[in-house]
This record gives sequence, C-alpha cells and structure tokens, in this order.
Amino acid sequence: METIHKRLFLTGASGLLGRAVYKRFANEGWTVYGTAYSRVVEGLHKLDLTDDTEVKKSVTKFKPSFLIHCAAQRFPDKVDLDPVGAAKINVDSSRHLAHIADFLQVPMLHISTDYVFDGKSPPYAVNAVPSPLNLYGKTKLNGEKATLAVGKGNLVLRVPVLYGPVEYLAESAVTVLLNNLIHRDKPCKISNYERRCPSHVDDIADICLQLAVKRLEDENICGIFHWCGKEIFTKYDMLVQIASVFHLPYDSHVIPDSNPPSATTTTHRPYDTTLDTSRLEQLGIGHHTPFDIGIKSALQPWVR
Repeated sequence: METIHKRLFLTGASGLLGRAVYKRFANEGWTVYGTAYSRVVEGLHKLDLTDDTEVKKSVTKFKPSFLIHCAAQRFPDKVDLDPVGAAKINVDSSRHLAHIADFLQVPMLHISTDYVFDGKSPPYAVNAVPSPLNLYGKTKLNGEKATLAVGKGNLVLRVPVLYGPVEYLAESAVTVLLNNLIHRDKPCKISNYERRCPSHVDDIADICLQLAVKRLEDENICGIFHWCGKEIFTKYDMLVQIASVFHLPYDSHVIPDSNPPSATTTTHRPYDTTLDTSRLEQLGIGHHTPFDIGIKSALQPWVR
C-alpha cells in the first residue's frame, strides 16, 4: 500500500452509496474529493456534472489516483419522466469523466446496475448479454459502454437494489417499505413477484475499496464485475423481514400481490436479476451483511 497514492475523486458523494464509499475510503487514509449537487454538506464540493469545463477543472486540479462515478439518476420512474436529464447524468457525464480519467492516466470505476438485464435467465455472469427492459437500464448500460470504450483499464461494478442508513425512507426502495408498516390505517398491496438480492451499501463500499487497491496494483484488474446480496427476496418478503426485526404487525393490512405487473405499468422491471459474483470472489473480494442485521441498523432511527 505504501506505493499507492491514495487520492479518490468521488461523484455522488452525498447519495446513499456515495456516503458509504466516502466514509470507507476516508477511514483507510485516502484523501477523498467528494462531489454533490443538490445535497452539498460540509466536506463535499458542489459540482454540476453536466458542466464539462468545471468537471475537468475539478478533477485535473485534484490529481486523483482513482475515480469512482457513483452519481446517477437511479430511480427508473424519474428517468422516464426526464429522459434527457437522465441521459446527461447516466451516459454523458460517464463518458466525459472517462475521457478526463484517460487523459490523466487514472482508472475509473463506474457504478452500474442489475437492471441492464431483463431478468429472464438468472444468475447473470459478467459476460452475459445485457437486455434492459426500461430506459433506466438502457442509460446505465450506455454509461458502462462509454466508460469501457474510452479507457480499456476502467472498471464497471453492477449492483442490485441497495439499502443502508438513509436520510429519508424513500431514498432506498428497501427502506421505504417501512412506511407500509408504520401506516396501518388502510390495506395495501405489496409485490410478491419480482425477486431481488438487496445489498447493504457498506458491503458495496468495501468492494469498491478492494477493487481500487487491486486495480492500482495490477492493471489487469479491469472490466465488468458483479455483486449482489446472498438472500433472494420479493418486496413482500423484505417487508416481512422488517416487520419481524422490529416486531411490527403486518398481516392484517398488508396483502401480498403475486401477480406480474400489469402490461400498462409505466416502467417495466425485470423479474429476477440475481448476479453471478464469482469473478469478485475469485479475487478474494466480497462481503454480505445478513439482511436482518443490515436492515435493523439502517432503520433503527426511524422506528419509534
């Protein structure tokens, strides 16, 4: 580690995953330049990733040894509402950052998603052919392609639905389920159809750190990597787990819906996007926080 210059340029540092990545690297002695836009807090730098000039100026001045691109429009419904804006963040900013990283000769890690797959043939290996069902998945796939096309030594990490300490419950599609347990005044339906492998952001942050260290030691550590949690749940399963952890009633007002989403659903979501994590595991990388433990620590502040 003595030969590695530990300087990280991190986009999306105020987000759900970005906060965990910032903390993990900083705790390991890295100097982190974290950027944010709408949620700038002390220690972070306000940066509009669609402003190419300012982005290049900020990265070049900092002189990073590694770059992680966490920033994204990651809510599929919001991507549908603003496809142009989503493409600027998910695709164009990825390409521009990759060009800057290439110019500075530093590796870049692009955080992507399991939604690049259609969910019909899990588990998905790193060389599986992507086939996204929705615009969000398409923009993330295009961001991947841009990152890898510009810098052959760059990395892509595909991850599933994430959860962890949140600033508001709807920051994660997992933690937001608590609302259905708190508000018990009327019956609600929760999907018991699509299968997901939720991952704690601390696990992903640790994987990012290990990948960064290994990539700086070995330029052959590049390309696409997968990680996801080791437990498979539907949304209803996750809600039941949350209810069990916090001893909250659910069976009188929460109704499991095992039907596939209606064909009229605005944003289509894949059925089962379980990822094959063997490439990371062969490198000795990976950690899974059991869901009941992770969700308890994440939601404890929100349960009265």
